[in-house]
Amino acid sequence: MNRPVSSDPTPDRTGEPVAAATIPQRLAALLHVVRVLLGHGRRLVETVPERAANVEFAALAGVCGTYNLATILARLQRGILRAMALERYLLARALKGREIGFVYARERRQAKPAAEPSEGEPASGEAANDVPGGRAEPAQPGDGEKAPKRPAFDPDDLRIPTPEELDAEVRRRPLGRTVLAICLDLAVIPSFCTGPFWNQISDTLMNYGGSFPTLFKTRQHRETSFQKERDKKPETWSFDWKFPPPETVRQVLGYMIGEAVISDPFDPLLATAPP
Repeated sequence: MNRPVSSDPTPDRTGEPVAAATIPQRLAALLHVVRVLLGHGRRLVETVPERAANVEFAALAGVCGTYNLATILARLQRGILRAMALERYLLARALKGREIGFVYARERRQAKPAAEPSEGEPASGEAANDVPGGRAEPAQPGDGEKAPKRPAFDPDDLRIPTPEELDAEVRRRPLGRTVLAICLDLAVIPSFCTGPFWNQISDTLMNYGGSFPTLFKTRQHRETSFQKERDKKPETWSFDWKFPPPETVRQVLGYMIGEAVISDPFDPLLATAPP
């Protein structure tokens, strides 16, 4: 079932009229996930500085791999910008009524392992986000450009891409890989989420080209790095940061991810303009 974006043309943030359209079902579900993540990132940026002195902050710091507040905030900022770029992309498709297609992670061959697709390479191309057999759309600016060679996304690299780079990245990568990168930057793990919302993230990664091994390997790497920092802070050893119960998560975040209500997840006026 398609969800209505607007019953009447509504001006967007650029002043141009937004034509009435419907959001295809799969795209609507993904847009909801992205907006919950975006709201989570924005709230974290506001609350992290004041909560960093609490012993319970180790639960979040452990997921980030460090107590260093500057590093945590840099990753949060990148995750927010990437989520904003993905939101813009999805809304642009929604206004044209274009559904998104499934993209499954490919198995690597044992004999000759394939190199990890670079951040700008069209691992599936924009066509991978389209429904097979769907109506062809006019080429968009940049669709025919050859993507520059760049290393695969490194969650420990603190470089923040430009808005133009992020928009190009979202167009050319499987959507699940972009959601994975957002989750890694915004410290999203199963124990921080409500069960239903984590199921939505899992479905997104599974159906749109995300990588569970990358998610869990990064989590393991950050736990190891964080433990080295924590070994130097004996005053914090009494707190079990690895397995925080929901009440501790709510102390640290103020909520479980997925609990917060967003006023209208399908309102085009919520779209975020480029920073």
